[in-house]
Amino acid sequence: MPAACDSVLEDIEDIVSAEDLKPRDRQFVRKNVFPKVRKRNSQKNIQTDDDPPSDSIIPGAQKIWIRTWGCSHNNSDGEYMAGQLAAYGYKITDNSAEADLWLLNSCTVKSPAEDHFRNSVKKAQEGKKKVVLAGCVPQAQPRQDYLKGLSIIGVQQIDRVVEVVEETIKGHSVRLLGQKKDNGKRLGGARLDLPKIRKNPLIEIISINTGCLNACTYCKTKHARGDLASYPIEELVDRAKQSFQEGVCEIWLTSEDTGAYGRDIGTDLPTLLWKLVEAIPEGAMLRLGMTNPPYILEHLEEMAKILNHPRVYAFLHIPVQSASDSVLMDMKREYCVADFKQVVDFLKEKVPGITIATDIICGFPGETDEDFQETMKLVEQYRFPSLFINQFYPRPGTPAAKMHQVPAAVKKQRTKDLSQLFHSYNPYDHKVGERQRVLVTEESFDSNYYVAHNPFYEQVLVPKDSLLMGKMVEVNIYEAGKHFMKGRPVSDARVYTASITRPLAKGEVSGLTENGTNWKAHPSAEVFFLTRLSSWMALQLPWFFFGGGLKILSVSLALLFFFVMFYCGGMKTEL
Repeated sequence: MPAACDSVLEDIEDIVSAEDLKPRDRQFVRKNVFPKVRKRNSQKNIQTDDDPPSDSIIPGAQKIWIRTWGCSHNNSDGEYMAGQLAAYGYKITDNSAEADLWLLNSCTVKSPAEDHFRNSVKKAQEGKKKVVLAGCVPQAQPRQDYLKGLSIIGVQQIDRVVEVVEETIKGHSVRLLGQKKDNGKRLGGARLDLPKIRKNPLIEIISINTGCLNACTYCKTKHARGDLASYPIEELVDRAKQSFQEGVCEIWLTSEDTGAYGRDIGTDLPTLLWKLVEAIPEGAMLRLGMTNPPYILEHLEEMAKILNHPRVYAFLHIPVQSASDSVLMDMKREYCVADFKQVVDFLKEKVPGITIATDIICGFPGETDEDFQETMKLVEQYRFPSLFINQFYPRPGTPAAKMHQVPAAVKKQRTKDLSQLFHSYNPYDHKVGERQRVLVTEESFDSNYYVAHNPFYEQVLVPKDSLLMGKMVEVNIYEAGKHFMKGRPVSDARVYTASITRPLAKGEVSGLTENGTNWKAHPSAEVFFLTRLSSWMALQLPWFFFGGGLKILSVSLALLFFFVMFYCGGMKTEL
């Protein structure tokens, strides 16, 4: 018992002393309390009373700024959330300053990405912005101090973003972090036919599954995305077909591990890819996302055939992370360096010219100088044209964070050494003078060129001619850099237009076309809108009366009456 307590209470009634008021006395006191009238003699009070109450805000009329960090999967989630909000009536803006609400879609792979996210949360709060948080950071650790009191939408709940934003705008804090299940079985996530605003109207990003089968000791994403859950093949094919009908000419398949696709639903990646290839029109292309070595080893023959298909990029992203088996064991990567080499060697032989991209972590706990030198030798041997070099950052809550860490200076030096090796060779010099077929899909960062990709998903810069955008053309390569080539269109070559129809305009919502999905944010959108409108009118009553706006109120109620009669009459006619 603390020393501050001088006595021990024997009974709860001992809390009330003899001097305290009895219930009857309290009631008597209440009757003698008179309200004090507040003087309304300041301009500030007058202005405040003339303003409508905060509860009268109509959700759906505000401006929203969306910021996404991280992988293609996260970008696809961001596009879906933007589409649903725009379809409901919100204005998606590129100007964060003018936005009423910030939707921050986070990435938890690296510490710098989470630091940027945390700083954005702080900046939004300092700017008095409403905030909704999404992505892997709040899903994995929703109880972090800087997330307290803020609305969160989980990675499998993005189809409910309208509800979360609506409640947040009204001043409430909402958190939806549950998993989607069907008869107890975890699903891949939200529906694929939801409205979407593609960042690039020519590129559709399709998440074929969420989660993975691994348990890598350094990975925080597993905490957020969970175990493997795949979408059915028919839903993925339908989504691809819808995309082509909306002017898309390039599809990216993405997930935490595309190679593991289907293992939870009794199918596999090659089966999906053959079905998708059938739906790709001439002049369009399919790009396959990242796959870990263990799961593609079983399908090498079929994967080689698919990657040789003229409408599939001969490109594969296979992370190796380290060329040391002991480091891979500490990472729990479930393969050895020989497995990685087997995959790469087989595909290079069966798919001539294929681009193999890979990832490497520098300075993983326990990595010795000898381990790192093995990784350097691997890069020198294969001279990967695309190499993602990452200095190790311990992620809170992961096993690797508890391991003996490599000194920061050593990690930094190894990252520098590997980067220097990567920049010591030019993978495209031998391609100058070639004639290549490329698909033009975007504009370069400096706005001086259009960006295209050849059959090996190598970047080719072409002149900014609006007639080329979204087209497949032939070019002559006249220059090569470390990460790109430059090409001039061949005048007598055939131009392929992949699009079945005109591409959507930038910012236009997918899924709301005449032949598209008739999406609704709520099950009974008509009734919901009428209820919302009538509720809003009811909230205005005190404001109208005290503000002397009785005539305005009468007109508003009359307009509401005629709107309801007209709308219900239209509904009866349709029935």
